[in-house]
Amino acid sequence: MELISKALGLATQEEAATLARMSRDYVEQGLKWRWRAPQILHMIRHPDVVVLCARCATSRAAIIGGFGVMQFGLQHAHLNLLAVQPALRRNGLASDILKWLEQSADVAGAMRIDLEVRLRNAGARAFYHSRGYLEIDFEPGYYSGVETAVRLRKHLR
Repeated sequence: MELISKALGLATQEEAATLARMSRDYVEQGLKWRWRAPQILHMIRHPDVVVLCARCATSRAAIIGGFGVMQFGLQHAHLNLLAVQPALRRNGLASDILKWLEQSADVAGAMRIDLEVRLRNAGARAFYHSRGYLEIDFEPGYYSGVETAVRLRKHLR
């Protein structure tokens, strides 16, 4: 699928079900599905959360090519989800989403960003490493009690 154009923008309530399916299929695959439409909708409506979509025009259709969910606290931000459609990977979508969210965290005064990925997800770990995230901890059973998480952190200041 050829990527023709992309635009980043805040998710709408109508997009919650699509984002939930993307989370199930691309992030939570093989695990208990936690990020269902009501949870995504709650995040969209939450004043301390940004749900960002990459709306893409492809050679086939207009689609949501990827999205990210970041929750903001007083001193730090937490990246809850980041997903990109498999056919659109390696087009810079994940990098664009992450950069936008990182800049938002910086403007909001966050000192750092934390996130978790599956220990066995070498691709995600390499992606975050290449963007300045460091592995700080491991959490056995973090994912549905069956998979180990790697906690990563990036200091913004």
